[in-house]
Amino acid sequence: MSTHRSPTVRTPAAARRAAAGRRRAPLVLLLPATAAALLALLPLGYIGVRALEHGWGYAFDIATEPRTLELLVNSLKLTAIVVVCSLVLGISLAWLTVRTALPGRRIWAVLATLPLAVPSYVAAFTWISARPSLAGLSGAAITLTFACFPYVFLPVAAALRGIDPAQEEAARSLGGGAWHTFLRVTLPQLRPAAAGGAILVALYVLSDFGSVSITRYDTFTRAIHTSYQASFDRTPAAVLGCVLVVMTVLLVLAENRTRGRAGHARTGRGSARPPVPLRLGRWTGPALAWCAAVAGAAVAFPLATLGYWLTVGNSGWDPDRLWDATVTTLTVAAAGAAVTTLLALPVGVLSARHQGRLGRFLEQSVYAGHAVPGITVGLALVFFSVRYAYPLYQELPLLIAAYAVLFLPVAVGSARAAVLQSPPVLEEVARSLGRSPLRVLREITVPLAAPGIGAGAALTFVVIMKELPATLLLRPTGTDTLATRLWTETGAGAFAGAAPYAAVIVLLAAIPSYLLGRRS
Repeated sequence: MSTHRSPTVRTPAAARRAAAGRRRAPLVLLLPATAAALLALLPLGYIGVRALEHGWGYAFDIATEPRTLELLVNSLKLTAIVVVCSLVLGISLAWLTVRTALPGRRIWAVLATLPLAVPSYVAAFTWISARPSLAGLSGAAITLTFACFPYVFLPVAAALRGIDPAQEEAARSLGGGAWHTFLRVTLPQLRPAAAGGAILVALYVLSDFGSVSITRYDTFTRAIHTSYQASFDRTPAAVLGCVLVVMTVLLVLAENRTRGRAGHARTGRGSARPPVPLRLGRWTGPALAWCAAVAGAAVAFPLATLGYWLTVGNSGWDPDRLWDATVTTLTVAAAGAAVTTLLALPVGVLSARHQGRLGRFLEQSVYAGHAVPGITVGLALVFFSVRYAYPLYQELPLLIAAYAVLFLPVAVGSARAAVLQSPPVLEEVARSLGRSPLRVLREITVPLAAPGIGAGAALTFVVIMKELPATLLLRPTGTDTLATRLWTETGAGAFAGAAPYAAVIVLLAAIPSYLLGRRS
């Protein structure tokens, strides 16, 4: 019997990737990447230690008391309602705007994305100021649904463009109607995209603090903040934070299990061709009414309510305070985006160029920090600063650190993608000429990946600008951002006074959301 083994054939690109994987990562990347990972894991570890400070029995009693179970039921009930409603809105709008000949479908696609520019607490403010009777579960469900359904719409619309239209055309040629074809052929292929959007919606609802506070609906985030503010014993807040983290992890695991190996295949060979838009016929009117109703509730209503309070409201607002809050918001967002991008760069380069176990571990550590809700990150950093770094308590560096923990994955993903798109051969040539790793990073890698890194920094800037719970806990004394001013005014029932802050937030966030909608 011959023992000869055929040699493995590698393409040049595969050989370069293999060489990159074997190459030892330089310290100039490892040290800052390790620091970023430790920072991301700090809240997760510290809040666990703090929750067990008085022993397992005390933590177990808090976790199993009736109040905790009530919060668990409230959180799961709200999450289930918002996820189901977001799936209905997102999938229906994606199908209408991508696969049908709906009049003005590009405009409807942009309008379906614009709710991303309206933070959920701003949406809650507009609904509660117009209809105070909506306080509670109904108000929280309405505001979060209209704020979250774009997380389903965007991935489902992208998936619809990638699905081979020949399968749907074959189903219709065999006598299947439009509804039957959608349910039996199209919808099963959308499951991975819809599940991905649904998990984003669920995580958003579980971590949301602003809208449930304004609508006065008790969930874990609101209870954590109340416990932190009302008691000197911070262990109950830490235990509730741990329960919230466990719920988050279980949701992610459930989504991974649901996704399984689902996917979609293309019939035949060659590149995909655009689908022939389906004519709706007598269903055109109801479809237009559906799109108009969703756009009206998610975009037009909040803007109209803000306009009303800006022009009719008479509780008064201070232009100087609005200006100070705007400048503070832009300042902390710029500082947070700069620090987050600097920490993300070595992690992204390490992940793209040195795909060993250590690189993967550091990257996954950064993403683990992102699973912790903002209120829990803020709580953990408060505990840490009070006990080990009191000079940082309620100072700007601690707030910037919280932003880095929360939004490192946003910047890491952009940096990694940008570095992967740049050719590694130039770095290899520079190293063969004796350039140090730091000089290669500074003169070759970063300039080549600069557009993608810059895009990640801009996106990080926008999400930091809208952040509320961590900012509320960690902002320096006497400092207000637009989000915290809005939260303060709505807490006092001064809707006219809150309107300018909400309007500026929406205005600043609308530009990237509009560009994202046009791209989709």
